[in-house]
Amino acid sequence: MITEMNIEVEELIEKNANDFQIAKVFKRYIKEYVDSIDTSIDTNGGKDFFVKHTKNTDMFLISLYKYILRKNFGSYQPMSTAIPISLIALGSYGREQLCIYSDIDLMILYEDIKGYNTKDMIQEFITLAWDCGLKLGSRVHELNDVADSVKEDVTIKTALIESRLIYGSKYLWFGFENVLTRIRKTDQLQFILEKKQEHKDRLLKYPLKMEPNIKDGYGGMREANMVFWIANIVFGVSKLKYLMDKEFTEEEYKKYRTSLEYIFQVRNHLHNIAKKKLDTVNFDILPELSSKLGFKHTPRKTKETQAMNKIFESLHNIHFFTNILTKKFTRAIEFKNQNYDLVRKHRFKKNLFIYEGKLFTSYFNKPKTLTAFLKELISLPIEVERYDQSYVYYASRTILPHKQTKEHKQLLRRLLYKESLYAIMKLLYNARIFQTIFPITKKMINQPQFDGYHELPVDVHSIKTLKHLTDIKDEFVKELYDQFDKTEQSIVKIATFFHDVGKGRYTDHHVSGEKLFRNMANGLDFKPDHVQTIAKLIRYHNMMSKVATSEDIYSEKIIRNFAGLVLNKKFLDMLFVLTYADISAVGKNVYKSSTSALLKELYNQTMYAFEDVTLLTESTRRVRKINSIKKLKQYVELPSLIKKKISYISSNQIFLQLKAADILDLVLKAKDVETYTYKILNDSRLTIRIIRKIPLNLGYLLGRLEFLDISTMNIFKLFDDKKCFEITFTEKVTEGDILHIEDIIKSSFDMSKKLNIKKPNILKNEIYIDCNHTSYLASMKINSTNQKGLLAYITKIFDDFNVEIESAKLSSTKRKVRDLFLIEKNGNFCINTDKIIDIISSGE
Repeated sequence: MITEMNIEVEELIEKNANDFQIAKVFKRYIKEYVDSIDTSIDTNGGKDFFVKHTKNTDMFLISLYKYILRKNFGSYQPMSTAIPISLIALGSYGREQLCIYSDIDLMILYEDIKGYNTKDMIQEFITLAWDCGLKLGSRVHELNDVADSVKEDVTIKTALIESRLIYGSKYLWFGFENVLTRIRKTDQLQFILEKKQEHKDRLLKYPLKMEPNIKDGYGGMREANMVFWIANIVFGVSKLKYLMDKEFTEEEYKKYRTSLEYIFQVRNHLHNIAKKKLDTVNFDILPELSSKLGFKHTPRKTKETQAMNKIFESLHNIHFFTNILTKKFTRAIEFKNQNYDLVRKHRFKKNLFIYEGKLFTSYFNKPKTLTAFLKELISLPIEVERYDQSYVYYASRTILPHKQTKEHKQLLRRLLYKESLYAIMKLLYNARIFQTIFPITKKMINQPQFDGYHELPVDVHSIKTLKHLTDIKDEFVKELYDQFDKTEQSIVKIATFFHDVGKGRYTDHHVSGEKLFRNMANGLDFKPDHVQTIAKLIRYHNMMSKVATSEDIYSEKIIRNFAGLVLNKKFLDMLFVLTYADISAVGKNVYKSSTSALLKELYNQTMYAFEDVTLLTESTRRVRKINSIKKLKQYVELPSLIKKKISYISSNQIFLQLKAADILDLVLKAKDVETYTYKILNDSRLTIRIIRKIPLNLGYLLGRLEFLDISTMNIFKLFDDKKCFEITFTEKVTEGDILHIEDIIKSSFDMSKKLNIKKPNILKNEIYIDCNHTSYLASMKINSTNQKGLLAYITKIFDDFNVEIESAKLSSTKRKVRDLFLIEKNGNFCINTDKIIDIISSGE
């Protein structure tokens, strides 16, 4: 292809063609080459493709440059090495890791010699490259300025140490290499510290999650680049493998390179499938990506699961190798002589040092047997909360037995009851020996979760749950946890960590998780009552969340069933703490104030059941709440007519859900309303409260508010044809949003307003109706895919049938919704259920 292109360009030159005509030829051949890449990646998609693509890009740039030389010198063109210009590849291009749609990082090095029109030729070359469609990230430097430019920006130094000569003056290149040697030895400590900070910032921005960024994120190509940058600066090597058998073993390097090769393949396929620069493995592209990577569905695993398994495994291997070696390579430069006294002062025992809660060791510390290693971990004081990379590396080399002995099992039991369980589990996981020590976790290692709810794979999520128990943010949950004794806290921690151990198997992970833990715990000689409690917590670990977010927690039947499951306050407290940790570990800000409020209300309702089952009946709770209202000072001062109206409020839910003072406050606000009034609360979350006497266009209101996530909606019938609508959202909003919301509320009292609401796709078997939910209410549940406008659509249908919604509880993830509607039995719903289902649903 290159030869044909050069011949065609040569013919155009002889015909005195202009730059535009020449650029069209180059652009056509470049496009043909990119279009032909698909087959090449399918057959050879890793490092070999990178090298081949890099060389082809080199040839295109060389051809462009030769054209510029021919244009400027004509028949008097000197040898390329005699012209003071060099084309030098930088970054991924310099490393021969150029991906299809990556920018081509190029440095044009020159010397401003009289007799050569170098600056004009360089400008012509850059312009032509852009006209040809090449995404050139160009940097132009005069040789004498290179050293000074590095002082201004550490990223320039990073780019230069990966440089590679493409074409041009070798004399200039040799001069550049001499400058580069001096640059490598200058300000080494500053470079190392800045690169480490960059690395830390990248990991905070792109942590490991279900849709990983394989370039900038955890275990990605940037991490692999960093270990090379550090090795280049510290040791002056041009390839990392030159340090094999000196700084790392052949086996360690092979595992790292195999993993990096796989990530190379993934990135090439991502670019090729998306036809643009894409470095995130998202759910939309995963089906095609997994096929391109050669995976097929099996009875046990889908192709997507297999692909993600290997991606996570590769990212972990790269992260482990680069983190360990980065610390190892830099320790001599970072460690100051005066620190030796500090090390001796904080010596815990031979080769172990504890400083500011972190455990250090020597990289040359000889590995121990599993027995000795477990004893060492158990002997560590409670102050050890973190482990240095040196100790992680040491732990990774533990001599593991083929079969665990009785002594091993006794030590593992003691280890699980250590107060610092989170730090220990994280250490074993980071050292890549976790699944060998706890074989029941093998299935959850690198296990993806495609539910649209969990942001992390199972193993990382499980580690995170323990982390959230070390720093509980919810005050109520912290009070529950702090009241446990040390043994009870350990029971909760163990259950919290192993709660998802059953995932990745055929059976329900709650059931399989319980069984797996029982088998392990019995083998480790756990106390029978501890086994029973932990196994039960694992079996029902998300029951509290499920009931709180998708059931009517004011229903006597629901609360009786839940109370019968938990049986006592102690187990309820433990389950609440586990639920908090589990939800908090799903992702940032998933455990919201709205979630906390629902869980706390379920907790309180269950406590009523423990005290006296009769307190659960709606009529009893209504009477008790009215009696509480009568004791309030404001109630005594009310006119007799208003007092009677409180007793006549038809909504039972208002007496079940609100406090006495809040009900009275609502009555006082409602008594003078002739049209409507509203209040917007925006503290920890947004709440809209509307009291109206005139009709409210509820379907229109909800449709206009669909840009916000609704948590619950309650509709309380008051008196004198007045209703209270209370809509609670999952988060608070900005002040600008509040003004917009006020306009929406006001316009929602125009009953002529209509919204064109698209019918959601809901199947009949995703709709569940119970006309005997309570003596007063029917219920409808919808478990379907998450779709825009779903609530507004259903509300509109209910309006058409004159169906009165008492309350709605909405629980949604990225992919699924579990919505609960409580409906007043006014004769319009239950007799029309078949019609309503037909209208709502789109078939079987």
